[in-house]
Amino acid sequence: MNTRVRKKLIQVARGRANQMTFQNLIYEAELGLNLDNTYEKAQLTEVIDEISEEEHAEGRPLLSALVSTKGFKNQGDNFFRLCERLGYGNWRELKKDAEFLEEQRKACREFWQNKDNFSTYL
Repeated sequence: MNTRVRKKLIQVARGRANQMTFQNLIYEAELGLNLDNTYEKAQLTEVIDEISEEEHAEGRPLLSALVSTKGFKNQGDNFFRLCERLGYGNWRELKKDAEFLEEQRKACREFWQNKDNFSTYL
């Protein structure tokens, strides 16, 4: 599942869309998960966090910045808590900083739209 989710998020970073909802990610990556099931929702969140932790460890931008909650332009608390664990600062302060999330998204798009990065790290 991690590989499919990662590839789909890289496609989002390379495409025209700035982000993707959890529901669209499930559908487009053909995960077959149900967001109404708390276990399956937690499973997807864990996968997204694992991917971003691995990307961060390799010096690449956080792909989880591209996943949003349906009906919101912002991320949920889980994204900001992940950022805190990775050393970006206090999650509550990060959530209040309107530019932080956009900077993360921009870094993803710029990194993955680079053909050398794409061919090397996909």
